[in-house]
Amino acid sequence: MPVIGSPSMEYVSCNGLRVAFRHAGSGPALVFVHGLLGYSFSWRNVIPMLARDREVFAPDMPGAGFSECRVDLDCRLASAADRLLSFLDAARIDSCDLVGSSYGGATAVMLAARQPVRVGNLVLVSPANPWSKVGRKRLALLRNSGVRHLFPRIARTARPMHRYFVRRMWGDPAAVTEETLSGYSQPLLRPGIFEHAVRIVQSWNADMAEFEASLPKISHIRTLLVWGSRDRVVAPPSAEILQRSLPGSRIAIIEDAGHLPYEERPEEFSRIVHKFLLKHFPSGATRKVT
Repeated sequence: MPVIGSPSMEYVSCNGLRVAFRHAGSGPALVFVHGLLGYSFSWRNVIPMLARDREVFAPDMPGAGFSECRVDLDCRLASAADRLLSFLDAARIDSCDLVGSSYGGATAVMLAARQPVRVGNLVLVSPANPWSKVGRKRLALLRNSGVRHLFPRIARTARPMHRYFVRRMWGDPAAVTEETLSGYSQPLLRPGIFEHAVRIVQSWNADMAEFEASLPKISHIRTLLVWGSRDRVVAPPSAEILQRSLPGSRIAIIEDAGHLPYEERPEEFSRIVHKFLLKHFPSGATRKVT
């Protein structure tokens, strides 16, 4: 049994793939799913808080972090959801509450649509969605064959590029510490990580269409949408469009935070999630947290 609040790094085999995950606490299962080019490191500040009364699991999804990254991984969103389901099976998690960020939020939606009995509550942190227009030019650029082949090689060695993209995730880029920059950069040096991310982009439009089509299947699942007001990666106005597709879902806006509010404001984020999971979240459609 892991020490409550103190995450250990563990490994499990999921359909032949070695998957790393952080594990802490005891109680009902709570699973965190990171975004594109992120990994379980993203959740390091909130795990101890939420593991006080939950058994927390934060996997490095295959192709990311320190989990196995194979060139033959199917990079469609539905396949990412299947791999997440395989992790639940391998970790012996029959049902859980899911917290997914960015691409991980979209992955959580797809899993819930495929296996709704496995999901109790959903917390979607600025999930990738078809209504956000931010970054569409960059996605189109990465679908160019020349850029697709050159980008991973350049990005792996260009440390200043790592720093730029991490800082862009923050509402206040000056608040990013050296420890944070180093933490996010470490797995990016591994062969295949950038290549996997670029392959994900190739099916982005089809994946977002499938994401939208999946929303009616999860409309019965209690859902919280969390956004940072200064998100420059997934546009905050898309939260309201997503909410209309999920009747009964609620929105919490964390003022002055960026794309990763759990990084910038871990205490506020943990408090919001904790109250929501305890079903004490305010009944209003939108709540701003300052």
